[in-house]
Amino acid sequence: MSKIVVKGTKISWFSADKEHYISLTDIAKKKNPEEPRFVIINWLRNRNTLEFLGVWETIHNKNFNRVGFDTVRFDSGVSSFTISPSKWVELTNAIGIFTKAGRYNSGTYAHEDIALEFASWISAEFKLFFIKEFRRLKSEENERKGLDWNLKRSLAKINYKIHTDAIKSNLIPPKISKTKEKKIYASEAEVLNVALFGTTAKEWRLKNSEKEGNLRDEADVFQLICLANLETLNSQFIKEGLIQEKRLSKLNEIAISQMKILINNNTIIKKIQKR
Repeated sequence: MSKIVVKGTKISWFSADKEHYISLTDIAKKKNPEEPRFVIINWLRNRNTLEFLGVWETIHNKNFNRVGFDTVRFDSGVSSFTISPSKWVELTNAIGIFTKAGRYNSGTYAHEDIALEFASWISAEFKLFFIKEFRRLKSEENERKGLDWNLKRSLAKINYKIHTDAIKSNLIPPKISKTKEKKIYASEAEVLNVALFGTTAKEWRLKNSEKEGNLRDEADVFQLICLANLETLNSQFIKEGLIQEKRLSKLNEIAISQMKILINNNTIIKKIQKR
């Protein structure tokens, strides 16, 4: 959970499935710090708000309950009409707004599209400052992702040549065909995959056919650091003449040990990512 400060108001937000969700409760505190939930309820009972939410859900939610929405929209014409975020979700199966319970960061959250609409209802000025601050944070987030990508690329290259040279010098017979040479390289790559990820590239692809990248593309920074180390170690084991089965067992033990250390002591990685 992250926070931004807009005109002195702290607003919580988080990302999920490449989408951003923002606390309407925090935004509502700009209007009513004591009872922000009433601000949200008043906004929801507005017919224009409901029309906007209905269009948003129709575009983004294939399971949107149109019958329930029509009922809500019809009832909104009555002066006594009122509706809470949880009731809205219950009646329409909406996904753009939801209520988060818990000790920390509880409240009503909404997709950034909806949050911007709500901010506009609060104040046009507040919306403009909100957009400016949120864009700045998203820009910083993209920069961090770029740094992660560059770090991943660098780590992938660190020990690649050492590993392939060890395979070429110790496992590939002279005058071997290119086809067999590729099979040996692929076989050793799978040794590392199984040692670190517990699966081969082919097995991973069968289970994750909806993803565009491959097994290593989906690896996090910790796994890539460990992979770079395993490449160096495997090249040494190859030179020592260890058979593949024994190398796999040793590499798996090392991978488990190193991943525990990296995950529990990630201060160095965070410093690298901030550069």
